[in-house]
Amino acid sequence: MEHRKRRTRRNRRTAAYSAVALVVALSAVVWLTTSSPRGTSETADSSPTVTLAASPTESPALSASPTTAPSASPSTSPSPSRSTASAGAVAKSSSAAAGERVITVVNDWDETIWAATNPNAQYPISVTGWKLEPGQSVTFTVNEHWGGRIWGRTGCSFDSAGSGHCASGDCGGAFQCKGTGATPATLAELTLDAWDGMDFYDVSMVDGSNLPMYINTTHRTSTDPISADGCYKGQCTKAVVCPSGMQVKSGGQAVACETACAAFGGDAYCCTGAWAGRENCNPAKWPVDYAATVFKAAEPYAYSYAFDDSATMSCSGGCDYRVTFGITP
Repeated sequence: MEHRKRRTRRNRRTAAYSAVALVVALSAVVWLTTSSPRGTSETADSSPTVTLAASPTESPALSASPTTAPSASPSTSPSPSRSTASAGAVAKSSSAAAGERVITVVNDWDETIWAATNPNAQYPISVTGWKLEPGQSVTFTVNEHWGGRIWGRTGCSFDSAGSGHCASGDCGGAFQCKGTGATPATLAELTLDAWDGMDFYDVSMVDGSNLPMYINTTHRTSTDPISADGCYKGQCTKAVVCPSGMQVKSGGQAVACETACAAFGGDAYCCTGAWAGRENCNPAKWPVDYAATVFKAAEPYAYSYAFDDSATMSCSGGCDYRVTFGITP
């Protein structure tokens, strides 16, 4: 299953880049503040659902703090700083040298998040894990050709050596991430200077979701398609409302929402067999369109299934990025 997920993500990204390059060639040459309370409702298949917006008081497992976490702040930001929900995209930092980009990660959610990024062997950074209390943010710089994922871990507990476990998004039990995170988890995917000076980026829930997320950009040559508070074309960021059959639980509490493929299997939901490929994988023809009713309903700009290529965004001009965990106020 994990192999299949990695393959579909890789195929999706390759296809997206190819499609954008084709469009450019043809066109001429020149490409949380406040969480909602946990509640239940009914979905298309009449199963109970849960909104993944638990507060620490409702979920003891999610409120557990690390015992003694090692320092996790890059030199560009000695410690996580306070952020506000109304803050827009981060401006170009004076600490960014030529050939670098600035990435800011904001916890605008109501629980502690252990942010992480996967190592990039070609363009490594010194720190790959940060503990962010509600309202905190961290800023770091990466090479202008860097590519990687950023996600949030919840319900973590680490010892003084940085070993432990997270209820969602776990990274091999390490505070400083040395590989990819466990699914399901909401991902910020960035590939900088990928083609003709352009970056590609997206929020992905192809492997499920554990936190709401949106991405803002600055220092770009065009208008940011996402508003500072997480809205896109009049539709805003909400918490995922997850059907019971797709809930991933820890300590009896729902901590993430897995995909229909992972939860139910089958060629239709997994886009295999007769459903394989972009031309055949159509969520609107699934027994229940979970891509739309669960994931797109929460984040209309995000990848909701493997071939949801309209979710890929681009940015040129040496863009900086702000990844926010949270929902539209």
